Amino acid sequence: MLSFIFLANVATDLAESAQQTAKTFGWNTPHFVAQVISFCIVAVLLHRFAYKPVLQALADRKEQIAESLANADKIKAELARTEAARQEVLNQASNQANQMIAEARVAASKFLEAESQKAIATAEQIITKASQAAEADRARMLVELKQEIGRLVVETTAKVSGKILTVDDQRRLIEETNKQLAA
Repeated sequence: MLSFIFLANVATDLAESAQQTAKTFGWNTPHFVAQVISFCIVAVLLHRFAYKPVLQALADRKEQIAESLANADKIKAELARTEAARQEVLNQASNQANQMIAEARVAASKFLEAESQKAIATAEQIITKASQAAEADRARMLVELKQEIGRLVVETTAKVSGKILTVDDQRRLIEETNKQLAA
C-alpha cells in the first residue's frame, strides 16, 4: 500500500509541475485543442491527397521496375538463344561452304584429268597425223626425186652420148637408176 500512496504523491507532484510549466509557457487549452484538430485535418488531407498518391506512384514504379527487370531477363535469354542459333547457322554455312569447296576441288580435278586425257589424246592424234603427213610427204618427195633424178639421168645421158634417146631407152635408164637408189 505504501507504494500506492507514493505513486499518488508522485502523480500529484507531476500534475502541479505540469500546471506550473503550462502557466510559464502560456498554455491555453482551447488553442491547444484547435491546433490538434487543425493538425489532424491537415494530416488526414495530406495522407489522402499527397501520401497515398505518392505511395501509389512508388508502388507503380516498383511494379514497372520489376516488369523491366523480368523483361530484361527475358531479353537476355532470347538474345542468348538468338546468338546460339546464329552461331549454329554460321557453323552450318561454314561446313556447307567447306563441303562445296571440297566438291568443287574434286570436280575440278576430275575435269582437269579429263581435259588432260583429251589433250593427250588430241596431241597423240596430231602427232600421228603429222607423222603420217610427214611419211606421205617423204614418199611423195621420194617419188618426185626419183622422177627428177630419172629425168636428169636421161638428159645427162642424152647430152653425154649425143644422141636422142627413145622412150624405151629413157624408161630403161629410169628403172636402173631407181634400182640403184633403192639399194
